[in-house]
Amino acid sequence: MKRAGRVLLVGAALAALSACGGGGDERPQADLASAQITSIGVNSYLWRATLETLSFMPLTQADSAGGVVVTDWYANPSNPNERMKVSVTILDQDLRADAVRVAASRQILQGGVWVEAPVEAATVQKLEDIILTKARDLRRSAIG
Repeated sequence: MKRAGRVLLVGAALAALSACGGGGDERPQADLASAQITSIGVNSYLWRATLETLSFMPLTQADSAGGVVVTDWYANPSNPNERMKVSVTILDQDLRADAVRVAASRQILQGGVWVEAPVEAATVQKLEDIILTKARDLRRSAIG
């Protein structure tokens, strides 16, 4: 009698378990959209705006987790005796005016040697403004 009870108990357990795993069409589908969401360490609008703004310059470093973009030297073809290098740091996950910092270096070719030259503060400020404006435009287009 004990054995028959065990067989019935095991049979009932197996029947209950088999209901959990079968039926390919009845299983809920995985939410693929949430699995494809990526997260970076800084504001994504500022990040994308920075990459778009500096897209004409060769990049040496682009770290989305740390929010750093560094370009290599770039010489404008119309002025090959001057070259610039830019570094952008995104400081926050919020889209704010103080969340982006631009630093630039400039060199001038003199006697076949590149010599450091000052960068006008207005140039750095203009780059920051361009990045912020693009980021705001990207946000506006994403919202509506």
